[in-house]
Amino acid sequence: MPARRWIQGGLAGLMAGLLALATPAWAQAPEASEPLTVLSWGGAYERAQRRALFAPFTEATGVAVEAARYNGGLTALRQAVAENDVPWDVLDMTRSEAMAACAEGLLEPLPPDLAAPAPDGTPAAEDFLPGALGRCAISHSIFATVVAYRRDAFPGRRPTRIADLFDQARFPGPRALQRTPAANLEWALLAYQVPREELYRLLSTRRGLDLAFARLRGLDEIHWWEAGETPVEWLAEGKVVMASGYNGRFFAAMVERDLPIEILWDGQLQEHETWAIPRGAPNPEAARAFIRFATSSERQAELARHIPYGPARRSAAMQVTTHRDSGLDMRLHIPTHPLNAQGAVTKDETWYARTRERIEALFREALLEE
Repeated sequence: MPARRWIQGGLAGLMAGLLALATPAWAQAPEASEPLTVLSWGGAYERAQRRALFAPFTEATGVAVEAARYNGGLTALRQAVAENDVPWDVLDMTRSEAMAACAEGLLEPLPPDLAAPAPDGTPAAEDFLPGALGRCAISHSIFATVVAYRRDAFPGRRPTRIADLFDQARFPGPRALQRTPAANLEWALLAYQVPREELYRLLSTRRGLDLAFARLRGLDEIHWWEAGETPVEWLAEGKVVMASGYNGRFFAAMVERDLPIEILWDGQLQEHETWAIPRGAPNPEAARAFIRFATSSERQAELARHIPYGPARRSAAMQVTTHRDSGLDMRLHIPTHPLNAQGAVTKDETWYARTRERIEALFREALLEE
């Protein structure tokens, strides 16, 4: 994708005003000559972003937002930066990938004061969750990779713990798992009753990895997915009876499509989702203005009313109420709710950022290569 031209005439001054979060300046902002391109994840997640973030940003600033879609990973970003031909302005990235990309010099460092204070004046550094403000990325949500299952696949009994993912005697049928080590390795060790606090210590050894690979290889039929909508569709079609996926996608399928599925919260893998700016972004000033806008308490709370991801700000979490369309209490559906988080695993994003290449190679060799 060829890089777009730089925004012309006066936009730098406009975006400096936007960064001050002065509402009158937003209301008077003229339309920019080119749109802001945000690389995101598509599906129900992107639809929620359009309603809670993209459209309000355009209304406030006159800057149009275009969404491009990907399934994660750093390959395309590496190539775009190496060729000095970056087509995106803002990236929606998992924190572990943002940390790895920052270490490789693929992202622009962010100003330490980019995030706005809380509505009551509390500094951003005190309002955001620990670790949310990084050198190259700012967390906006806490999402979870979970297992969902078809209610009609197991009459008389329901899965209640993550070990049931591997119990094919009691819960027979094909599974769908993401084509990545994350979550799969943790769940495999949890099925051996490894304590959550010991997971990454054990995964740092070849013995721990071999135990996890063996448990995964023991599944009779695995369908590997990459795009976030795929496990939802496979459950809907009956191609699989249990599937890993993102809690927000499963929620949308249950609420908007009335699919007969349930989320198994035990073992949920919680992770930060962040905003970042690629090195060489065509419109960095506009990108910084968008990130400041999208990470405000009001916008984080609004996003959580469209899709159940926990806000990365304490002040935003206190504002979460009901789903915009159905009226459901969204606090009961976010991963960080106490009832849902009892068996949660917090993803060690530093461990993944440090070991990504090696672990992915071993995962492919053990499970994906014939």
